[in-house]
Amino acid sequence: MALRHAVLAALLDGEYSGYQLAKAFDVGVANFWYALPQQLYAELTKLEKDGLVAGRQVVQETRPNKRLFHVTDAGRAELESFAAAAAKPSFIRDDLLVKVQAADRIGTGPVIGQLEERASAADAKIELLGALLRQLRGAADEEEFLLRGERIGPYLTCLRGLAFEREHRDWCRRIAAVLRERQKINADG
Repeated sequence: MALRHAVLAALLDGEYSGYQLAKAFDVGVANFWYALPQQLYAELTKLEKDGLVAGRQVVQETRPNKRLFHVTDAGRAELESFAAAAAKPSFIRDDLLVKVQAADRIGTGPVIGQLEERASAADAKIELLGALLRQLRGAADEEEFLLRGERIGPYLTCLRGLAFEREHRDWCRRIAAVLRERQKINADG
């Protein structure tokens, strides 16, 4: 998957400025595709040049003018082509896992601290995703929303993000506890 597809998918809900797109990415899309705001602005420029999004200037009196972008028919066709292509398997690429793999040879103190930080960050993301899920489904309960909700794609990706963050938090806490216990045994032994 390329960043272009994630941007096009995010723009399916309407017109966004680059700033609004960055905020939408930070809340909803970031649980499966991370991008810096600068990358998003550069991608919007490429997408507009390729005719996959169109932008329009909005004049504002008390603020600088802004550009709003929306997906074109060509952009929708690009997304449909992307959706029809076989998905590549995902993989984990995480520097913390390298540190954990080497922990019993390099010392565990800093690694334990980083595991605890990741667990705390996951807790914050879990709270954010839970709030987003409640906002997306409104007054409907989850099963009703999943069966009859108007737009469930963002909801489904948030569910995946929530499951990932919960599992990641639990793993970080467990591994930090294991490493702490091993530190204690080695200090006593």
